[in-house]
Amino acid sequence: SKTPGPTSKVKIAFTGWETDGRLFRSTILEGRPSIMPLDRISSKGLSEALQLMTKGEKRRYWIPAELAYKGSPNGPQGMIVMDIEMLSFQ
Repeated sequence: SKTPGPTSKVKIAFTGWETDGRLFRSTILEGRPSIMPLDRISSKGLSEALQLMTKGEKRRYWIPAELAYKGSPNGPQGMIVMDIEMLSFQ
């Protein structure tokens, strides 16, 4: 498959901001990519967005609060902006 499915494990590099410009996480600054199963991501919007990407592709997403981390105490509140590079998936 050219794109990951709903239960694929993805390896991504990303930087995420709140809409006021506050950085909430960057795997680039951390120096290592993030590897995660799509069905375990708490942001429904991010999980859906990653399923549209092909290996090597870079995209910027604006994910509305309802599909971001709304109600999750560990995530940013409100709309988020994410720059994502799909490194690989399985």
